[in-house]
Amino acid sequence: MSRRGTEAFPDLGAHCDEPDCNQLDFLPFDCDGCGKVFCVAHRTYRDHGCAKAADQGRTVVVCPDCGDAIERTAAPGQQSEREILDAHVRSRRCDPARKRKPACPARRCKEPLTFSNSTECKSCGRKVCLKHRFPADHGCAGAAGSAAAARAAGAAAARRAGGECARDAQKGSGGGWALPAAVRNLKIF
Repeated sequence: MSRRGTEAFPDLGAHCDEPDCNQLDFLPFDCDGCGKVFCVAHRTYRDHGCAKAADQGRTVVVCPDCGDAIERTAAPGQQSEREILDAHVRSRRCDPARKRKPACPARRCKEPLTFSNSTECKSCGRKVCLKHRFPADHGCAGAAGSAAAARAAGAAAARRAGGECARDAQKGSGGGWALPAAVRNLKIF
């Protein structure tokens, strides 16, 4: 049993049970193999030479086709990875189609759709990447209802591509930001 804490704070931290260390650690690690307390330098089974570590570890083999993790049932030296993978394929749980992520349906776009870079179009309901999130950018079938709306969406997409924003467009048109006459004629001394 390790000594706990200091004289002033007996419940704070613990001394490392490694005979050569005995360091006071305020965030000690309890070994689930031997039940002793260790500092950060001796927390792994290998670092403190735990005798009960051999039966504690679980290892898995990852299937390159479907991405499943298959747990080893025997000791690592008794069963090769190739045998484990062959048994996985024979069990018919290996489905390579599960590993591939869906791609963006926009023309000539190969961006994989993940949780963080995809959105669903409100008009057509298709899941597209963030580059093609606007209806005009992915050839939306739901937004093509009116020709005027399609032209406006195409013009907006062209402005976005050209770097023009709405505020610059209003200033350039000449009338968007006119002040009332009372404010224009106000003189401050």
